[in-house]
Amino acid sequence: MTSTPTPELAAAQACLRLLHTARAALSGPSPAAAASLLAGPMAEADEALRRAGLTGNEAELLNRIYDLEPDRRPDARACPASAGSAPSTP
Repeated sequence: MTSTPTPELAAAQACLRLLHTARAALSGPSPAAAASLLAGPMAEADEALRRAGLTGNEAELLNRIYDLEPDRRPDARACPASAGSAPSTP
């Protein structure tokens, strides 16, 4: 794993928790109830992204997420936006 600063690591971890919660909620018996289950993880991820300065910077966020699981990093030619491109502006 590369040296990801702590706030960025926390943001990446929060987004992964949100992703896993969303998958579980949407695959459950009542997908309509997913919104109430996702409110907490969404708020956590939003706050972590804000603290890390990653709000609106999806490419850098994806790089931090892939730092958590480097074996799952996509080929840079297939996904140039997550391969270290210039930060996007909100």
